[in-house]
Amino acid sequence: MSVRAARGGFFTRVGAMIVKEFIQLRRDRVTFATMIMIPLLQLILFGYAINTTPRHLPTAVFTHENNEVSRAILAALRNTAFFSFVREVKSAEDAEHMIRAGEVLFFVEIPAGFERALRRGDSPQLLVAADATDPVGSANALAALAGVVNSALVRERFVDTQGSAAFEIVQHRRYNPAGTSQLNIVPGLLGTILTMTMLIFTALSVTREIERGTMESLLSMPIHPVEIMLGKITPYVLVGILQALLIMGAGMILFGVPLEGSAILLAVATLLFIVVNLSIGYTFSTLAQNQLQAVQMSFMFFLPSILLSGFMFPFSGMPLWAQWIGEGLPLTHYLRMVRGILLKGSGFSDLTTDAGALVVLMLVAMAIAVARFRQTLD
Repeated sequence: MSVRAARGGFFTRVGAMIVKEFIQLRRDRVTFATMIMIPLLQLILFGYAINTTPRHLPTAVFTHENNEVSRAILAALRNTAFFSFVREVKSAEDAEHMIRAGEVLFFVEIPAGFERALRRGDSPQLLVAADATDPVGSANALAALAGVVNSALVRERFVDTQGSAAFEIVQHRRYNPAGTSQLNIVPGLLGTILTMTMLIFTALSVTREIERGTMESLLSMPIHPVEIMLGKITPYVLVGILQALLIMGAGMILFGVPLEGSAILLAVATLLFIVVNLSIGYTFSTLAQNQLQAVQMSFMFFLPSILLSGFMFPFSGMPLWAQWIGEGLPLTHYLRMVRGILLKGSGFSDLTTDAGALVVLMLVAMAIAVARFRQTLD
């Protein structure tokens, strides 16, 4: 055989293998879609949705007196890029409830006699309470607050241009006064680890049966689809509970994460979150044709979960369309619940909205999973 013939045969064989792989890739549409969508998804999320300097953070205001100074401060808060004026509350207790429930991140209180003391040059105090469970989300806004208020008072000629010390801002960093990042990260890690493991483990359950050829034996048994689903996800519920106990125990011992709320409420919220993720993972297992596709679907769901849930970046600082997507992710609601229970001492009344969202997501995922599995039976 000549060298030219050998080279020709080499290129022919390699070309044939290339054609074969392209044909295989065309048949495996999930893998091809994943290869295209993941870079595009990362570009969109990091380019548009992620903001390391969050703005338009929800803020409540309580004014004891309705006068020119208070109106100037309210107008400044409405117009600033850092604060989004939610509403004016009637008492400090209402504002405290809104912070504890996660409805606002800041509460500004203008005390009685503020304008009179300001005109007399007595340097009155402006009270600001911040939800410091996310130190990154509150730090920049608190730093900008003094400048925002002072600019408004200078513009309205209540103080002169040298009046930077005309008033004092008293800050109360609630639930995390020292700004310890571990108090924010550890509860978030609990949710992200449970999401990742529960999704992947369950997503492989049905596809593993199909690839091993044991699905036919399973289908020949006198058992209903719901019973199969419950039987498959129950062991992983126990695994998830064990993981949660290990993570929370390590967080409390190593990083001093407190438990300000009810341990029973935390356990119920965690169990609900585990079941939601298992239901979604089981849905993926009924949609995938093999284990690789099941893992790819899980990763496509996990990526926006960690980026749009408020785990890595402040949720309120994201654009509105990203927040709408985040509201459809179980991790978003669980992070609010677990941080509220651990750090704020939130009760059930503070968590009803997020708990209801998790229940709805669980029912939808279970309904889709059962419907898909019945199609498999047919």
